[in-house]
Amino acid sequence: MAMQVSLYELSQWLGGFLWPLLRIGAVLAVGPVFGARSVPVRVRVVLALALTLLVVSMRGPQALPDPLSIPGVLAIARELVIGAAIGLSLQLVFAAVVVGGQMVATSMGLGFASIVDPQNGVQVPVLSQFYLLTATLVFLALDGHLVLIDLLVRSFEVLPPGGPGPGAADFWAVAAWGSHLFAGGVVIALPVVAAALLTNLAFGVVTRAAPQLNIFAVGFPVTLMVGFLAMLATLPHILPRLGALTLSATDLVRELLSGG
Repeated sequence: MAMQVSLYELSQWLGGFLWPLLRIGAVLAVGPVFGARSVPVRVRVVLALALTLLVVSMRGPQALPDPLSIPGVLAIARELVIGAAIGLSLQLVFAAVVVGGQMVATSMGLGFASIVDPQNGVQVPVLSQFYLLTATLVFLALDGHLVLIDLLVRSFEVLPPGGPGPGAADFWAVAAWGSHLFAGGVVIALPVVAAALLTNLAFGVVTRAAPQLNIFAVGFPVTLMVGFLAMLATLPHILPRLGALTLSATDLVRELLSGG
């Protein structure tokens, strides 16, 4: 006997498949690594469908409002906002790295040397790209991509589709955590900026003592050499800071989910 599926049952199953797909798609579009411009859209779509099938198989289809109704539109907006908040919280770590690289490049006189960032699709200094690649490797080495997927799947247990979502205080906490963008950037750039500043002060004293010295011909190569040596010396100390920022971002996501 052939199995018969009614149109109502089919619409309910598709609706139960749609809600997880919206949240997962928002995370993969905004989050780090997965949301990079270098990742093909087809790969993200296939990954979103695979994770959605996993979530649906674990929780089963749920009866939710019609997507074309007003409650359905509000539910769609809720899922997109939750997914974007999860991805943005971790993406701010990489934004802090870019800000720090821009500070370093400006202090060394390499602010003009820019390339297209394959992750965000914008022009960034070469040093920002170097720090960004380093942060990506640290993120992958700490299994940050697996932690992101785990938080995403667990979010459907804490904040199921159709239920009450995070409050205004939770989203304000995400916005307030944006201060780490500038604080993290300053921590990354401070050693190199300080070394470049001391070098420029030293050349200022030398120029004062020997005005005939061509400071532009000598100062720029020396500043570059001091900056690169400072980067090399401080890079091992930056890696734990990147790990701490990543762990802090995951804790923020957990608080966001538990606050709902």
